[in-house]
Amino acid sequence: MKGNTPKTFAMLMLASAMLVTAGCGNSGTKETSESSGTEPITVTFFGADASPTWNKMQDAVGKKITEQTGVTIEAEYDVNDGGNQKIALMAASGDFPDMIYPKGNLSKLVDAGAMLDLTDLIEEHAPNLKKIYGEQMNRLKYSLEDQAIYTIPTNMGVDNVTFDATGGFEIQQRVLKELGYPEVKTLEDYENVLRAYYEKHPTIDGQPTIPLTLNADDWKIMITVTNPAFQATGAPDDGEYYIDPETYEAKLHYKRPEEREYFRWLNKMYNEGLLDKDAFVQKDDQYKSKIASGRVLGLIDQEWNYQEAENALKSSGKDDATYAHFSVSLNDEIVDHTFQPAGFDGYGIGITTSAKDPVRIIKFMDWLASDEGQVLRNWGIEGEHYNVEDGKRVIPDDVQDRKTNDNSNFSKETGIGMYNVFSARYGDGVKDSTDNYYTTNFPEQIVAGYTAAEKETLKAYGITTWKEFYPAEEDLPVKDWGAAYNMSVPSGTDYEVTFQKTQDIIRKRIPEAVLTTPANFDATYDALLADLDKAGAVEMEKQFTVWVKERVSLWTGKDVK
Repeated sequence: MKGNTPKTFAMLMLASAMLVTAGCGNSGTKETSESSGTEPITVTFFGADASPTWNKMQDAVGKKITEQTGVTIEAEYDVNDGGNQKIALMAASGDFPDMIYPKGNLSKLVDAGAMLDLTDLIEEHAPNLKKIYGEQMNRLKYSLEDQAIYTIPTNMGVDNVTFDATGGFEIQQRVLKELGYPEVKTLEDYENVLRAYYEKHPTIDGQPTIPLTLNADDWKIMITVTNPAFQATGAPDDGEYYIDPETYEAKLHYKRPEEREYFRWLNKMYNEGLLDKDAFVQKDDQYKSKIASGRVLGLIDQEWNYQEAENALKSSGKDDATYAHFSVSLNDEIVDHTFQPAGFDGYGIGITTSAKDPVRIIKFMDWLASDEGQVLRNWGIEGEHYNVEDGKRVIPDDVQDRKTNDNSNFSKETGIGMYNVFSARYGDGVKDSTDNYYTTNFPEQIVAGYTAAEKETLKAYGITTWKEFYPAEEDLPVKDWGAAYNMSVPSGTDYEVTFQKTQDIIRKRIPEAVLTTPANFDATYDALLADLDKAGAVEMEKQFTVWVKERVSLWTGKDVK
């Protein structure tokens, strides 16, 4: 998948240090292992995603984790950059934390010789990790060429079954109620709902009503502006690419003719005054502030991206201003592929060469992956956050009420759900040896967690969860390559340079296409496609196709040419 000269050189320079610190299969392992108990230790960590409710392990779950393992995590989380700048600085300086969740920047760290190969550490010290990953271990390998395990996926649970939709095209509950719960399946349907309510209510609480807003601040432009283009046109999420399921050939998804029509629709929304005029200039906090005010009728987003604002609505008694999630397509002939299964795949956490005691850290991760650790992370503390009644874990009504209506404070105080980034876990729908679900995301509990307004909306549409608006996984084929956005690609190469050029073009030209006049839309979109090809997109796509095929070969054993 990548040239190994830079990494090999760096690893040779660090080899002796690694043998001492990692001790993978040598005397260093034995020495470190014997000294690894539950005595207090502080482990430094950097996470490329924001964690606004992180409480420095002073929450209930954090304190229990430290009590059981002796480990205190000294964490730093990125705020809005996805770790890009921070990790680039780390790679250049050689100054790394003990553990790191690099998201899409793993290759920079691998090429800098920063990441330990976890293969032997897992084999020798982590029975729970081995049990969880099982037959999926092959998917943890870095590439066909370099089959080391540098990170273990933690943003996704193993054998996960998705029971609910938390993204898509959103509309406020009160909008739907007032309009008699109309059908919302196409872009035209969605537009009509927002327009109808906006015309009746040009202001809300004395402020101008915003029919639709987007968050184009830095990388989040992908979440609310560009990713919805493939969602609404029947493609699965493979990041910036569309992968042909038959040939595995990759191309930038913007080249699909259907997506031109999606952006033409956004252009129409803008020119008709239905799209927030500040959508492409506002910052992340301004976006959330507008949502929290209750005057934004519609979003095209993922719930994790606006959760803080929605929690504020709940806390202030504006339950009816929260959002329903719809599957919306360009037309009624398109099949939404949002839930097309990718198999087990995901961003992960790794241990760096700076870690003084990798064995202690892998054992800590293994404890978190135990049944005890997983139940603690997902459910909290028995007798405090859940009870066991007739052999079943049950969340008391008062705890559920806080979890639903005061989620930010609840998370900060309890730590429930805050520690999944640190180790492997089973996904939703998997049961433990007591016949209880590992997570609290199963149908009955999901329904219990809905607000009163959500339940009213769902009942009106004759469904029990938002996911019922979408085509089911079993009706869509599993992708052999997983999720292309998780693929590590080499850093410091022509590919990386070209990819960044295409990103700069997309982030410039897409807003231009949306904000121009309808008469100039096609010329602007043509300029986007021409600029991408001039920047070298065709060769870049060919290279990415090679890597996709290599991943398919590594994961499936197919001889893909």
